[in-house]
Amino acid sequence: MLGLRCIVGDVVRGGLLRRTCLRLPPPPLPQLTQRCFLSKGGSGSGSSARLKLRTRLVVSLLIGGSLLAGWGFVYLEKQQRQRQIRLDQLRKVSLGQGTFSLLDQTGRRRTKRDFVGRWVLLYFGFTHCPDICPEELDKLSSAVTTLDQDPLLPPVQPLFITVDPQRDDVPALARYVQDFHPRLVALTGTPEEVQHAGRDYRVYASAGPKDDDGDYIVDHTVLIYLVSPDGLFLDYYNRSKSEEKIVASVKNHIQNHKGLDQ
Repeated sequence: MLGLRCIVGDVVRGGLLRRTCLRLPPPPLPQLTQRCFLSKGGSGSGSSARLKLRTRLVVSLLIGGSLLAGWGFVYLEKQQRQRQIRLDQLRKVSLGQGTFSLLDQTGRRRTKRDFVGRWVLLYFGFTHCPDICPEELDKLSSAVTTLDQDPLLPPVQPLFITVDPQRDDVPALARYVQDFHPRLVALTGTPEEVQHAGRDYRVYASAGPKDDDGDYIVDHTVLIYLVSPDGLFLDYYNRSKSEEKIVASVKNHIQNHKGLDQ
């Protein structure tokens, strides 16, 4: 055993020579062994520190994730409340909630129900308009063409309703639509039917005095209306709105639209 060493020697006790064994303390451990023990102790302390750091990181990530999830929930709730408020407002506004029954450029009777389920860009004008109406219908047609190039978007229906039914009969509309988007639908009818359709969108229209040739200009509201698939008015674009701004606005409405039944 390392703890006991014997040294045999002769000891004289009581006149007799005896052999005895002396016990000596164990020699000190080598310095290398001590260093190994210290090294092992230091490694354990480092592992503990790393474990504590990982624990803190995990806890921080869990807390941060919970905060982000809570913020996202609150944000979605806010968006839903704002959307519901917007829908409630649209229900209360009388603009565009009525119906109409008019003839298209082929002579077919069309009502508002024919366009429910589709996005519509609607313009009120007249075929004898010298500049404003052609410019606005060109802008509307170009916007629809640009929107058609996005495969993720549903097709937008361009729609034109005359404010001058006296001159804009079915043949006149058939000739007029050829200069614009191929899907453009133009509508006319009796003065009473046209007035009813315009009144539903609060369109102002007033024929001016006739010249020597019997020609006249109709003063009217110059707006492009955006109508949702629910048949509700959503937005409008005046003459200052460029094609690019109309396209961006329509895209935004389509991508964020929630129907009345959602």
